[in-house]
Amino acid sequence: MDAQDRIKQQVTGHPVVLYMKGTPDFPQCGFSANSVRILAACGVEGLYTVNVLEDPEIRQGVKEFANWPTIPQLYINGEFVGGSDILSEMYQSGELQKLLKTAKAA
Repeated sequence: MDAQDRIKQQVTGHPVVLYMKGTPDFPQCGFSANSVRILAACGVEGLYTVNVLEDPEIRQGVKEFANWPTIPQLYINGEFVGGSDILSEMYQSGELQKLLKTAKAA
């Protein structure tokens, strides 16, 4: 299975998926840490995370999958939502919380 197939399987197999640098307990960049904080503040349970630092194919593949050049990347119900800046804006406006309510894990 190639990276694109693995990514598709991950984002469709879990309601909320965050591709990040590091782990929720030990994020390896400020943007990933910010994304984890926002999702925790929204009460997300069952967050599925992928540490892109452990898999170079996924690290590059996820950028191509969403046509988005940066990590972290958030997917909800199989749809690409955005990166850290977009999550911050959506959280502040309340839009992210509404979108997360549609996810089975929220």
